[in-house]
Amino acid sequence: MSAALSPARFQSPFQRLARLISGITPGASSIDLAVGEPRHPIPSFVGPVLSANLDGFGRYPAIRGTDGFRRAVADWLDNRYALAALIDPETGVLPLNGSREGLFFAAIEARDSASGKPGRPAILMPNPLYQAYAAGAEAAGAEAVALSPATSGGVLPDLAALDPALLERTIAIYLASPSNPQGTVMSLDDWRGLIELARRHRFMVFADECYSELYRSATAPPPGVLEAARDGLGLDGIVAFNSLSKRSNLPGLRCGFAAGDPDFLARWTRLRNTAAPQVPTPLQAVAVAAYGDERHVAENRRLYDAKYGLARERLAARFGDVVPPAGFFLWLDVSAWGGGEAAALRLWREAGLRTVPGGYLAVPGPDGRNPGEAYLRLALVDDLATTGTALDRLARLLG
Repeated sequence: MSAALSPARFQSPFQRLARLISGITPGASSIDLAVGEPRHPIPSFVGPVLSANLDGFGRYPAIRGTDGFRRAVADWLDNRYALAALIDPETGVLPLNGSREGLFFAAIEARDSASGKPGRPAILMPNPLYQAYAAGAEAAGAEAVALSPATSGGVLPDLAALDPALLERTIAIYLASPSNPQGTVMSLDDWRGLIELARRHRFMVFADECYSELYRSATAPPPGVLEAARDGLGLDGIVAFNSLSKRSNLPGLRCGFAAGDPDFLARWTRLRNTAAPQVPTPLQAVAVAAYGDERHVAENRRLYDAKYGLARERLAARFGDVVPPAGFFLWLDVSAWGGGEAAALRLWREAGLRTVPGGYLAVPGPDGRNPGEAYLRLALVDDLATTGTALDRLARLLG
């Protein structure tokens, strides 16, 4: 199911939440489970690397980034996905001020790169969705089309059911794997099928992979779009986006990358060189160190595993299996308590828990139904003790 998305229909979920609970005194000390901002300790090498590269703040950085940054990203991708040097660091990597600005600007280049498309351009995106996708579509003058998942817990929409006329005017699709908020993961076959569909209808695949390293430690790492491209499909029309925000607990560093189709990246660099923010070279130096170290990432996963262990203990009796394959969210079906908005209001009023109604992260489909309205999103980003307190309160109130 798909729905044309008017920007006026999708507002910041956090602004909507603030209005929902405005003027209501929380029933206990406040615990914020709303914003997906990692709060684990930052890696110990960040300070020394910044200190050693402070003079870089005195120069304008190049839009293409440093040689060391591009090489570090290409090497990390090669090791992570066994790409056999598929990504050329000279032509296949660009630095970003976090993945969000890249996801936004990519829509404009997708529009400018499209040719021979009938009617108004369309950009497809998941539902629930990350608002940067819709903002990019609006900036590009494209119709934002939200695709509800084929199943309530899924990530991949039923692309085979889409109108061929819509696919013919599509210029790009955004898909996140692991997904936000469900934490579900696309398989290699999913990625291959999407790439083949995009090639038939000549549109870009923008893979948002910012949660790629936050999988459960006992499971295999999630496949990526570049891994699917490695197996004979090539990079044409494919760009992967990632950042250090989630992987390395560095949301304030604002450093990420785009990697993939070198022809698209070359054209996009011309646009970015006049409109997009460069990444300061000291921050790129931190990224080089971060992509060269997996110990802090493994520790990050261990900390999330412990919190999901608490969630399983506290909530499984009422909600079943609450642990997703990846990410750091809980996506709870609270329809028995009146849906996400009613549950969020109650949890704030009676337990001091700040949570996001799932409907605030999605938009209604053509049938008028919002695929997120029955759900509640909780970000397990705080320390273990605080998370345990929050889960205990939630279990007592909704148990």
